[in-house]
Amino acid sequence: MTLEVIMKKIICILTLATILISCNKNEDGSKKEKLYVYSWAEFIPQIIYDKFEAETGIEIIEDIYSSNEEMFAKLKAGATGYDVIMPSTDYLEILSREGMLLKLDKSKISTFKNIDPIVLEKLQYFDPNNEMGVPYAMGATGIIVNKKYVKNYNRDFSIYLDESLKGKMTLLDDMREVMTSALLTLGYKQDTNNEKEIEEASELVIKWKKNIIKFDAESFGKGFAMEEFYVVHGYSDNVYNELSLEERKNVEFIIPEKGGLSYIDSLAITKDSKNLDSAYKFLEFIHKPENYALICDTIGIPSINVPGRKLMKTKPVYEIEDLKNTEVLHDIKDTLPLHGKYWQKIMVSN
Repeated sequence: MTLEVIMKKIICILTLATILISCNKNEDGSKKEKLYVYSWAEFIPQIIYDKFEAETGIEIIEDIYSSNEEMFAKLKAGATGYDVIMPSTDYLEILSREGMLLKLDKSKISTFKNIDPIVLEKLQYFDPNNEMGVPYAMGATGIIVNKKYVKNYNRDFSIYLDESLKGKMTLLDDMREVMTSALLTLGYKQDTNNEKEIEEASELVIKWKKNIIKFDAESFGKGFAMEEFYVVHGYSDNVYNELSLEERKNVEFIIPEKGGLSYIDSLAITKDSKNLDSAYKFLEFIHKPENYALICDTIGIPSINVPGRKLMKTKPVYEIEDLKNTEVLHDIKDTLPLHGKYWQKIMVSN
């Protein structure tokens, strides 16, 4: 190798190093701060990350997970380096109990006051002062009906007892969602430790199962759009995102008065966060009305941010007020094995 070739390689390496160093600095030459976020795929729009970095100079590095169980297992196994995570209610409860989250100093989150009290109250069964997380989004698990084919129907889970719809309905392939809805439909508490009540709920699900084509948590939206299914149990965005505006006119999203469930995903700061100031800035940034309205318009969710509602350009399928009588999933660690036992019986039943 000639000296000229060696010098060219050295220059290339130095140039690349200079580029990498400059990418890690702000315009004023200061070192760029970073914030490590562990969240659901595409739930926080990229436009929000870009806007936050433009305003603060803080670069966000995002890692994603596909389930609360995956996220919890990774953190429990010792994964570190994350500053902000987004657990659902039952896992916010679990992470809090395990001592894996930082108790929030809400004086550093001036926008916390923008959050609808309905949402905050849903979390107070285990977090009375709302100190463990900042609610990011609230939504419903509902029953979606194609009114073109289903004319007369009950607006609750008794629709699954309608034999005329046999083979045209689905339920979520999710033990907690289905078993909890059955318990609530029967008037029982979701965290009951009475085995007879849990067994009765499973017997109700078996009756529902006789009329569904399958338990489905993945393709129900596409199946509904293709008119393979007329009634599905799930989330509005999975269905509505598959439909045109014209097709949506034939759809009703039902939030049952009995058995209705909602979810709340919250932003929480990990106990070992190394970028605490940046984490607080991000939590405060999210609930600025103009930012939260942009989130809602981008991903199609109702606004839990009260002043942000006036700035939205789209109309959600339902409003937060509609979720007032729903329940969020609690951690049922003491009775989870019992639920699992009866869920297996449901799976093998004819």
